[in-house]
Amino acid sequence: MTSTVAMPLWALILLIAFAAVTFASHFLFPSVRWFFRRRLEKAVAKLNTRLTRPIEPFKLARRSDMIQRLVYDPDVTQAIVAYAAKNMVREDVAFEKARSYAREIVPSFSAFAYFSFGTRLANWLAQTLYDVQTGPRNRAIVEGIDKDATMIFIMNHRSNMDYVLVTTLAARSSALSYAVGEWARVWPLNRIIKAMGAYFIRRRSRGGLYRTVLARYVQMATTGGVTQAIFPEGGLTLDGTLRPAKLGLLSYVVEGWKPGGRDVVFVPVAINYDRVLEDNVLIAASTRGDRRFPARKTAVLRSAMRIAWQRILGRSARFGTAAVVFADPIRLSDYGDTPSLADLGRDLMGRIRTIMPMLSVPMVARAMLRSDAPLDDAALIAEVQKMLQTGAEAPVMIADVEAGIAKACAMLASRGAIMGGDRGWSMTQEGAPLLLYYANSIAHLLPCNAAPALDLSAPAGS
Repeated sequence: MTSTVAMPLWALILLIAFAAVTFASHFLFPSVRWFFRRRLEKAVAKLNTRLTRPIEPFKLARRSDMIQRLVYDPDVTQAIVAYAAKNMVREDVAFEKARSYAREIVPSFSAFAYFSFGTRLANWLAQTLYDVQTGPRNRAIVEGIDKDATMIFIMNHRSNMDYVLVTTLAARSSALSYAVGEWARVWPLNRIIKAMGAYFIRRRSRGGLYRTVLARYVQMATTGGVTQAIFPEGGLTLDGTLRPAKLGLLSYVVEGWKPGGRDVVFVPVAINYDRVLEDNVLIAASTRGDRRFPARKTAVLRSAMRIAWQRILGRSARFGTAAVVFADPIRLSDYGDTPSLADLGRDLMGRIRTIMPMLSVPMVARAMLRSDAPLDDAALIAEVQKMLQTGAEAPVMIADVEAGIAKACAMLASRGAIMGGDRGWSMTQEGAPLLLYYANSIAHLLPCNAAPALDLSAPAGS
């Protein structure tokens, strides 16, 4: 027992390393994790006292536990058996497939990342790029919703800035959980987005096993009271118009709801911009007739650096107004014990259409498209005033009409969409698709009462 054992130095180092790892994994790491988790729980409890809708325990559950709960769900188990039989594979192989889907979908929400980093970054970015305008009843609508109900924002999708704007506005009430597409699965963006509580969806996946895993996660989150945000259009609008609703995620919510259980309250949200950052990319995709967005990362990085540098120098100019308006909420229980998905989708999109904000650039764009002759400032003001009277029920986000028109003309002229002359402003040939894109955002609010110079209902580039 007391004899000396000789060993090479490399073997001794390896032995000590193994011992250190074993000690850390069995004694040190659990204690450290417990210490930080206790501090996190206290911080979340303090944070919940300031939020209108406290963060639900479901959202704070450990990601590994949620994955286990999801893959062992009875519905998922049945889907695993069906997948194995259909594809002639062993059930353990199908089980691992379901587990991989669960790992892909389930977020790793961090309250610290969301409220200390995410919301502050979102607020800074929104205020840097836009003059953010909100509906006068936005806050009252959210505060009036039953605290025990699950709140789901239903939004139109015009830009990737939509995520930023609604995250900023909802920060006082609760933490949002977004459904994001495959564009966000790129490292390291995927890590940040999952920490913010978003969950990934494969819009092109048609496999029954994947749909079951996704459906059960959405239903568990809804039953657990998680505040969510859904884009029913399924993707960015390419021509500026509201796209027909795709009811996939909504169907999961409706199918998982039980009469007498936790109610679900939908808040329709209409978003509009004087300048959509991706407009040229979207218009080009509409012209080609596809949904490929070949935006180069280097170009995006250069644009971001240029904006940041201009901000530092104090010379940055915002891209006009970004407006977010909430409509009166819709309770799922009001549709009876067996809600009609078609009726619900139609009502939600109808309310979004009704409250679409009227902004300067869309109105100036529409006026230019509908005129065969140049328009001076007085004529433009008259045309915009007619639009405001026609779409009187829609929210108007312009404090000063004359100043708003002047800024809109300057923005459109700087982009080559219109040009000034002795007789006033006129549309350029190459600027027609851009004007049409912005005019389409409010076209449904303004019935055509005169023959337009360009068909406002046609997709951009057609």
